[in-house]
Amino acid sequence: MTKTDCNYFSNPILPGFYPDPSICRVNDDYYLVTSSFTYFPGLPIFHSKDLVNWKQIGHALDRTTQLDLDELEQSQGIYAPTIRYNKGLFYIACTNVGKKGNFIITAEKPEGPWSEPYWVDDAPGIDPSLFFDDDGKVYFMGTNDAPDGTYYGDNEIWMRELDTQKMQLTGPRYGLWRGALKNAVWPEGPHIYKINGYYYLMIAEGGTDYHHSVTVARSKSVTGPYEGCKGNPILTHRHLGRKYPIANVGHADLVETQNGEWWMVALASRPYGGYFRNLGRETFLIPVTWEDGWPVVSPLSGKVEFSYERPKLPSDNPVKAEVCDNFDNDKLDFIWNFVRTPRENFYSLTDRPGYLRLKLSPVKIVEEKNPAYIGRRQQHINFKAKTIMEFSPENENEAAGILLIQNNNYHIRFECTCSGEKNIIRLVVCNNGEESVISQKEIIHKRIHMVVQACGQDYSFYFGDENQLTELAVNVDGRILSTDVAGGFIGAYVGMFASSNGFESDNTADFDLFEYTGL
Repeated sequence: MTKTDCNYFSNPILPGFYPDPSICRVNDDYYLVTSSFTYFPGLPIFHSKDLVNWKQIGHALDRTTQLDLDELEQSQGIYAPTIRYNKGLFYIACTNVGKKGNFIITAEKPEGPWSEPYWVDDAPGIDPSLFFDDDGKVYFMGTNDAPDGTYYGDNEIWMRELDTQKMQLTGPRYGLWRGALKNAVWPEGPHIYKINGYYYLMIAEGGTDYHHSVTVARSKSVTGPYEGCKGNPILTHRHLGRKYPIANVGHADLVETQNGEWWMVALASRPYGGYFRNLGRETFLIPVTWEDGWPVVSPLSGKVEFSYERPKLPSDNPVKAEVCDNFDNDKLDFIWNFVRTPRENFYSLTDRPGYLRLKLSPVKIVEEKNPAYIGRRQQHINFKAKTIMEFSPENENEAAGILLIQNNNYHIRFECTCSGEKNIIRLVVCNNGEESVISQKEIIHKRIHMVVQACGQDYSFYFGDENQLTELAVNVDGRILSTDVAGGFIGAYVGMFASSNGFESDNTADFDLFEYTGL
């Protein structure tokens, strides 16, 4: 049996920027949520029957009243959610970094609607999680600076009881664990499971970059003391070197199937072109067995593989990704996001049916505001993105086209604008806030076909009409779209934008379609 056989699946199960996965099972259904940082809507929710094929069913934070991302850096915002189900209600605990901190939302159905946030008082730090014990008690845990910490990253996993009627913490604070490694840094992402009379506390430690890892401890009491597993870390790739094709593995959650199998979802990245991770941190699925009362992750190899034998579950229908969005619906597909909370109505799918219309916004891409931008994750090392745009710039401040973005200061704009009496198309690379025009050419068409094609870290750009495409720039270095250059924790996005760059404008840009294909 080969690993291309239908009895095997391929990792990652959620390619592209889907970090910090958390999972729960309700009968035969599985639900998964990931971090979304400053992208709106936030907290994408996925459903699966077989743990392999996942379909997005909504966002948990899809209303402006739920999600304030105003003026945040792009690596702030929504961190590390935990999804759980108890007695007919779904819960998500999460953090809005840079705003009010830790909160809980609830829903009767995973696709929503989800409640307004219940902000949890006296809950410092990040990465909250919930544990529902057999006796009816509910516990809230997170990570914060250790009370007597002596170095940067000297954190502690803490826990308090939660009154779910009032959504308030109650009772004493318990310091549970500070990680497996001596002088461990950034113990975080805690989850508690009760299995065969033991409480297992699984966390991440070592930071979410190269030294990331998963460790575990257990106790007979939920409040501790917790004993670390002698096999810690139970999962890491930090010993494999930066040239290994899967890196920074960590921040995991466990689920038991209805058939008694155990699986882990964890984040990891696929570096390419060197240690560069344009795709961000992605979601991987890894088998787990138990020996001597401890979890063994990816048995026999001990590392995350690109392929495993499928879970022993009825196969779900493969989710066919929509290659082309023709904007024929009156609502945006779940794949699309804005940068930060949209406070202005800058787009329409009904003004010109069959087109996405963007109103030019005075917000510049380099500003930490909400630009007129609608984007989707880059999900493949090699890909092709295409749009057909109709746009007539009225002055040199107006621009519209395709934006590839890591953050405000690191992005690539493939844009139409004007110079004097001429309409031009140009490629602008913004590196650490400094903009450079790589190439520009005159255009005569009002209906412009624009194509981006990436082969690894070489990004090429073409424009033209339905009959012929012209090269604008080829083999442009895409490494500025990696967090390893730009900093932060997110992955690259590609999409459509329209800006009047600091000036008011009534002009619009119409997009007939957007096509994204992995190559």
